[in-house]
Amino acid sequence: MSTAVSTETSTWNIDPVHSTAQFKVKHMMISNVKGEFTKITGKLELDESDITKSRVEAFIDATTINTREPDRDTHLKSAEFLDVEKFPNLSFKSTQISKNSEGELSVEGDLTMHGVTRKVVFEVEGPSAATKDPWGNTRIGLSATTRVNRKDFGLNWNSVLEAGGLLVGEEVAISLDVEFVKE
Repeated sequence: MSTAVSTETSTWNIDPVHSTAQFKVKHMMISNVKGEFTKITGKLELDESDITKSRVEAFIDATTINTREPDRDTHLKSAEFLDVEKFPNLSFKSTQISKNSEGELSVEGDLTMHGVTRKVVFEVEGPSAATKDPWGNTRIGLSATTRVNRKDFGLNWNSVLEAGGLLVGEEVAISLDVEFVKE
């Protein structure tokens, strides 16, 4: 007689109203410019007994980029950068989750931006303990960070400064603060 091991998996949807996808990049090699995408969606398939068997998938609407400067946003949406007419979405799909310590994970997966897919690793704090909101929904949250070289995704536009150096840095720091609602 064999006993089957039961695995409880729950599905969680990203709450776009309580989630952010932000980035920062060097400007003129002297300061950071920060921006965000204002529409993020996705799902978490959470394995309650072994978090390393969980899966996450997220989608970001590239047309919602906001750096608080309309001319820069228009340039970032153009074919010289994100080319949102051809590539309106960024996406991430996990391929492996490793537990680093209690409450800290490394989530490896495929990040697609500007039609190019590359492996990246997000360092994750969370997920938090599940909490009921005032309307009876169960919620969890997490924060995730990574760094990518924008040239790896075909985002090559730049301008050389008169004094030397580049107008736009190549390394982009990405940070996500995500709240999920149990399905």
